[in-house]
Amino acid sequence: MPDSRGLPVGSFVRLDKPELQAVVDRLGALGYRTMGPRLADGAVVCADLDLIDDMPVGWVDEQEAGKYRLRESDPKTYFDCVAGPTSWKACFFPPCETVLEARQQETGWTIATPQEPVEPLALVGIRACDLQALRVLDRVMLEGPYVDAGYAKRRESLFVVGVNCRRAAPTCFCHSTKSGPALAPGFDLGLTELRDFFVVEIGTERGGDVILAARWTPCSLDDIHTARNLPTKLAEQMQRRGKSATQFVPDQPAGRHLDMHELSRFLLDNLEHPRWEEVARRCLACGNCTLVCPTCFCSSVDEVSDLTGTHTRRERSWSSCFNHEHSYMNSGTVRRTVSARYRQWLVHKLATWQEQFGVGGCVGCGRCIVWCPVGIDLTAEVAAMRGGAT
Repeated sequence: MPDSRGLPVGSFVRLDKPELQAVVDRLGALGYRTMGPRLADGAVVCADLDLIDDMPVGWVDEQEAGKYRLRESDPKTYFDCVAGPTSWKACFFPPCETVLEARQQETGWTIATPQEPVEPLALVGIRACDLQALRVLDRVMLEGPYVDAGYAKRRESLFVVGVNCRRAAPTCFCHSTKSGPALAPGFDLGLTELRDFFVVEIGTERGGDVILAARWTPCSLDDIHTARNLPTKLAEQMQRRGKSATQFVPDQPAGRHLDMHELSRFLLDNLEHPRWEEVARRCLACGNCTLVCPTCFCSSVDEVSDLTGTHTRRERSWSSCFNHEHSYMNSGTVRRTVSARYRQWLVHKLATWQEQFGVGGCVGCGRCIVWCPVGIDLTAEVAAMRGGAT
């Protein structure tokens, strides 16, 4: 049974599924705002979570290019829905944020940066791809020449309850980008869901302390072996099916494949490839792919005044490189065509992002494929340019 010292980092315990509520309760008692997967408007989204029964227990998702549906499943698992339309990015990089305020006083104008209190955040059920996406955003927001103060405050107190994937959507290709399906270090508690219980890996001392609130039992070597093998086998199945699968088969591991071999050099050497024009004839330039992406960080800044003209806010809002005005300069818009804007997005995501930040900009979550209204698939576009099937 647990003692007051906390469980050691790297150890594994067995947790009956209802006991996950004790972990959530403990995080709340420690002052964390707990968020996790929940059902809303026919999708699984990231939202506040107080009760584990509010999670999508007994639901799975069916995803394909331009398609997303939920259906009930049996057995009633907790974490078999994979990436939904929202990512955890919004918790740290809000869709709209006031970055400066100006007020007219009797003595003149005062300008200040809003100092909003930051509530410690605990994320329950974050996947390997989304955890990697936060690492990518860290490189952009924290480790460059400019440090985003708001992002830093929200990020510093994060508690992560991660989940190893045992199921993949047909649009997942995290195995190609080395972002999953197994969790990499960076979690406090790492869950692997088996039929009747969770195998929990202790990732940090904080995690070892929090797990003491639940009634755990020791893991057998078979439990640990099974838990470790699940994401490994899934990656192998995704790799095989990603190269051959042509349709979705319910409850069967699936996935796309993206050939990453010298991809950056290949894209930069093919900026005039005719495929850019071909995809532009289908692309709506709606920006859906950038809005659901867990790493895209383009934004615009606007001044918003009240009706009296004595109070002005400078607001930063999510934007997209697909917007016509995004590349506007004093001489006009640089990327005037849809093909130029699609090329900018794809080449930055898969090539020049690496040059800028030392890490790739794509984590293989597949959201851009699913939520594209016309079903454009970046893995298919790259394969077509490499000479594969169109």
